[in-house]
Amino acid sequence: MSEKIQTIPIAKPWMGEAEAEAAKRPILAGWVTQGPEVAAFEQEFAAYVGAKYACAVSNCTTALHLALLAVGVQTGDEVITVSHSYIATANSIRYCGAIPVFVDIEPQTYNINPMLIEDVISDRTRAILVVHQIGMPCDLKAILEIAHRYNLPVIEDAACAIGSEILWDGQWEKIGKPHGDIACFSFHPRKIISTGDGGMLTAKNPEWDKQFRLWRQHGMSVPDTVRHGAKQVIFESYPMLGYNYRMTDIQAAVGREQLKRLPEIIERRRYLAQRYQEKLGDVPGLKLPTEPTWAKSNWQSFCVRLPEKCDQVQVMQAMLDTGISTRRGIMCAHREPAYSIEAWSCGIAQDTCDCQPGKCQRLTESEQAQERAIILPLFHDMTQQQQDRVVEVLKELCQV
Repeated sequence: MSEKIQTIPIAKPWMGEAEAEAAKRPILAGWVTQGPEVAAFEQEFAAYVGAKYACAVSNCTTALHLALLAVGVQTGDEVITVSHSYIATANSIRYCGAIPVFVDIEPQTYNINPMLIEDVISDRTRAILVVHQIGMPCDLKAILEIAHRYNLPVIEDAACAIGSEILWDGQWEKIGKPHGDIACFSFHPRKIISTGDGGMLTAKNPEWDKQFRLWRQHGMSVPDTVRHGAKQVIFESYPMLGYNYRMTDIQAAVGREQLKRLPEIIERRRYLAQRYQEKLGDVPGLKLPTEPTWAKSNWQSFCVRLPEKCDQVQVMQAMLDTGISTRRGIMCAHREPAYSIEAWSCGIAQDTCDCQPGKCQRLTESEQAQERAIILPLFHDMTQQQQDRVVEVLKELCQV
């Protein structure tokens, strides 16, 4: 009987007894949703990234939705972003009734190409939504120069980028300070730290922070923390349409412990990423990720572009057959059935654009990245033996 192959996962949260003990606190205290643990997590997160304000929500998609609402995105508006991202990025724009205008990426970093942004700005453009893809900071300085010239707010989809850094005025600063107007984070299990699920908004504007806190709890005028601690009867009101976008105290308690682990997690991931670079650097035709001199990635994912002779699906299946999990290059929203040709734009008027469903002449780098790139396993507990196995199998497949 053959020995069962132990699968190397694509990702794995690093959690333990500290998180289990933390979860007990709100459970035993009896306050299990959006209470003191959430407030503490917000303060600690804001301090970590260097932001004035941090507001916890149920996930990064809801964070993006609230960020777009805060900067005034409405039905019929346009928001410039990338198709080459998890579909939640584009979906959050459509939740507002707005149209995502997709810009192509830089092939080296998989991030939005700043040189293409100005070409698609119109009188309907209301915001720019950039993505720090798979933890690699995008070129915020170039993007913000354009945004300021046209008086457009910049929202950072930093779902993958907690702990990533950017060189700003000679100093290394955390993504999420924020350098744009609002930054949005995810605590999904595929991310660097996890609360099971959850999200966070960081902002410069105190009015936006107040707005987030109203919206996330149905527009309720009096927070539970105030009402439950009051010595007199208080009736709340609902002056605006709100949402149920709350984070639980159980999640926040876990998040506080995860935040303590973050420096060690990032140090380990940077070590493993460098090791991949060294061991895969001599594979003909294999293109490794590029880290600009002004950026420090948290290496949420390690994405490689396969040699031309390699078939993406065949390589992924062969690796899976040997017990190694991979994922395809980042998806493109414009290629999904939910995004018919009427649901998005590439900046060319529809009557002159020859784009087809799943194929756009202005998004060729995005499409090629989806078709030719794969994401390799990378997680805190990954051993050198596991990484060597990934390298060995990938090298063999690339040389066939």
